[in-house]
Amino acid sequence: MSIKLISKPLCAGTLLFALLGGAAGAQDTGTLDQGRVVEKPEPYSPYVDQHFPQRVLWGDAHHHSSLSVDSGMIGNNNSPDVSFRLARGEEVTSNSGLRVQLVRPLDFLVVTDHAEYLGIAKLLNEADPALLATDVGKEWYAKMNGSPQEAWQAVVSMQKDFTSGVPRFSDPKVTRTVWEDVVDIASRFNQPGTFTALNGYEWSTVSNGKDGSGPAGANLHRVVIFRDGPDRVKQIVPFSAFDSGDPEKLWEFMAAYEENTGGQILAIPHNGNISNGQMYAEVIKGSDMTAGYAERRARWEPLMEVTQEKGDGEAHPFLSPNDEFADYGTWDFGDSFGNPKEDWMLQYEYARSTLKNGIRLEEKLRVNPFKFGMIGSTDNHVSMTTTREENYFGKLPSEDPSPDRYKGVFVKNATTGEVLVYDWQLVASGLVAVWARENTREEIFDAMARKEVYASTGTRLTVRIFGGWDFRPDEVQRPDFAAQGYARGVPMGGDLTDAPDSKAPKFMIRALRDPDGANLDRIQIIKGWLNADGTTEERIYDVACSDNRSIENRRCNRTVGSTVDVADASYTNSIGETMFMVHWEDPDFDPSQSAFYYMRVIEIPTPRWTAYDAKRFGITMPSEVPMTVQDRAYTSPIWYTP
Repeated sequence: MSIKLISKPLCAGTLLFALLGGAAGAQDTGTLDQGRVVEKPEPYSPYVDQHFPQRVLWGDAHHHSSLSVDSGMIGNNNSPDVSFRLARGEEVTSNSGLRVQLVRPLDFLVVTDHAEYLGIAKLLNEADPALLATDVGKEWYAKMNGSPQEAWQAVVSMQKDFTSGVPRFSDPKVTRTVWEDVVDIASRFNQPGTFTALNGYEWSTVSNGKDGSGPAGANLHRVVIFRDGPDRVKQIVPFSAFDSGDPEKLWEFMAAYEENTGGQILAIPHNGNISNGQMYAEVIKGSDMTAGYAERRARWEPLMEVTQEKGDGEAHPFLSPNDEFADYGTWDFGDSFGNPKEDWMLQYEYARSTLKNGIRLEEKLRVNPFKFGMIGSTDNHVSMTTTREENYFGKLPSEDPSPDRYKGVFVKNATTGEVLVYDWQLVASGLVAVWARENTREEIFDAMARKEVYASTGTRLTVRIFGGWDFRPDEVQRPDFAAQGYARGVPMGGDLTDAPDSKAPKFMIRALRDPDGANLDRIQIIKGWLNADGTTEERIYDVACSDNRSIENRRCNRTVGSTVDVADASYTNSIGETMFMVHWEDPDFDPSQSAFYYMRVIEIPTPRWTAYDAKRFGITMPSEVPMTVQDRAYTSPIWYTP
């Protein structure tokens, strides 16, 4: 039997003590006093030697300010200062002049403005003489100050430069100056132990159709996050699509950063749902994925952003037809250029199918390229992380609350002009939760790197899961639940191997509702596994049902119902549960099959942001506009390998 927990390496002294039969962080053996050993007493406090993560911290790891061209050029006047002020609990003003505040502060934020043309929107808004002295600067400035349609045309033309890889304006001094300002702003708001501002940016490449990676238009964007402060991060400028649109070149930059600075860095892909099968493809530049590629991808991209405003990416109903909760915030119209999607592409876009592909590829390559944890973040372009349905301020500046915002057009077919996505289809999502020991850059980054994280579609459910071989049913109710989980099992993001004879994995689970939100409907375990013939399968197990519902054929025997009054945009917590404590053992375990398990926690129905708008502005929306939602959380998986 072997249980592996990914963790930080032990220091030499701790490792030596452990090898001698002690436990890391346990009581000292004593001190030498004039030739005799004086034993130190057992500590009275049982917590002084506990060093495992005991705090869940909430944040947004994908957030744009006015420094991004597709934000600052179309009406976002809020700088990163506003982003951080709102996140840490202050009142700010939206771009249309509305007062905004969060129900509770966040614990951390990463402002991830696009590396491409970083800060150009700020220079244009300030009518920078050097930029306006160029022909392209004059063109951009005129369009930005013209109609909203002209401003958006300028943004689209700039985004096409991202795809071509050829900038029409480039000044290394400007790039470095703006980047150093970005880092300085984060440093000013970073307060270790209280609020964390991590350094980061977005690498924003789209497939150009020329390098064999797929047809033009496939979204391949990654958010890049640093563990480090200004002493290391200022040694570089962000690697952008103008440097290369090849993800492997991004990984080379990341490797060079770590080697040259001694720092640490990771990348997080997002919106596979608009990549038309390219984000998690098995064919790379026309050839089957190699073991070397798989190893590099697993090394540099340990996480997947599984939910955000441009659609949810956990599962798709075509791929999971027996999953009644799969069709959540689904955007499957095509790619970022509006090119249509074909069914075969879907399996390379969604988390569940990609996790299954990962264990299948591992059988062939001996390494799993898609062994990722799951997070949520917003991708908002208004300098405001607002993920609660009753407090949603949209993705773009034009989507501030108003009677008409639901009518807005978000995506059109570039060729026909057909509307593909309306603004009412935006999802008020998401957030990332990390399990950490303290609120610092280092602890939050380390939690991400070891995948002890989970995604929320907007509310703040507290969720924890441990997998092991000998957890007993009554132990989930122990006050030292977490201590037992770490001592004898692995948390989310961990690995189980070499199943003992006649034993199946056992899981200890806890879930607690958001104190300012809705009760819980159910907890589900999603399992995927690899058959002997190389095919993969999935199965959903409801492991906890609220309101005394029974579990029949692995599922709750009836729906939870609804207390939502759509006209009043209200609900009550008279149904559902505030907390679940669950012990679950896989009844279908085969020790010869590779598998993964992740948890999905679903809330009772609540009013959607569209219902709050309808009530607030006294309007009636078309029947196709959804008015209710069931927010949920997705944990990072626990993997089993024979």
